[in-house]
Amino acid sequence: MNMQMLYLIVPLAPLVGAIIAGLFGKWVGRTGAHLATIAGVAVSLIASALVFQDVLAGHTFNGTVYTWMVLGDLRFEVGFLIDSLTAMMMLVVTFVSLMVHIYT
Repeated sequence: MNMQMLYLIVPLAPLVGAIIAGLFGKWVGRTGAHLATIAGVAVSLIASALVFQDVLAGHTFNGTVYTWMVLGDLRFEVGFLIDSLTAMMMLVVTFVSLMVHIYT
């Protein structure tokens, strides 16, 4: 798995967990919905830790994920800038988010 995939997993894993809990919560019950959302945030925390480890090794990333719109010479792009501050904040936010999901 390449690092760009990990960058996408960090925000998308909790989203997938929320979608699963929202769409299938009636069938899996309250406990199943909790497990789905906690698993999504836990996967995001693991991906954040791997990104942090990669940044500590000296790798940074500044790239475009996709181009949203082009108007003449003006391009609207969606991308990521991953440096040491970003990686540390990702790790802190995903850790706190996991603790909130577990203990509430």
